[in-house]
Amino acid sequence: MRRRTTIKALLGISLIGISSIPVFKWIGLNQKVDLKALMSHKNLIAELAETIIPKTDIPGAKDARVHEFIINVMLNCVGNKEQNKFLNGLRDLEDYTLDTYGKSFFECDSKERNNILEYFEHKDSYSYPLLNKITNKFLGQPFFTKLKNLTVEGYCLSQVGATQGLVYDYVPVNYEACIPLKPNQRSWATK
Repeated sequence: MRRRTTIKALLGISLIGISSIPVFKWIGLNQKVDLKALMSHKNLIAELAETIIPKTDIPGAKDARVHEFIINVMLNCVGNKEQNKFLNGLRDLEDYTLDTYGKSFFECDSKERNNILEYFEHKDSYSYPLLNKITNKFLGQPFFTKLKNLTVEGYCLSQVGATQGLVYDYVPVNYEACIPLKPNQRSWATK
């Protein structure tokens, strides 16, 4: 009988130990956020968004002022958990850039910036989709996924993005559910 009790106790202690790490992470993510810290990263967010949607023959994310959209969403539309996760991601990105390249993100060239973002894209997801769903449910979207989604959403919702980056039909005459794209045509802003 003592052996069974000892094995049960060891299993119970190990389960508590394993589950305590996510509990501490969850508690840390639900603390109140210093909103000035988010505002201090405004230029970094602008550079990250510009790296995701760069200026080419069409305006980039900076031209569409996507960084202001991202900050507005982070300040007003998400909870403490996602705000903390986003800020921690920005800090991790700064630390990784300094450790890997020995300079800030602003001083990196476009190839280095793309490598940094690729690293965070691979870091943010697991190879098993079920683990991604569980993590997203309890801890919120990973940093890079949130940044990428907000960048694309902010760009497509901006006037510059909708009218110059996408094809905008100011007065659609008829509703057509499926319109084939012509060669080299940009995506439709409206349907």
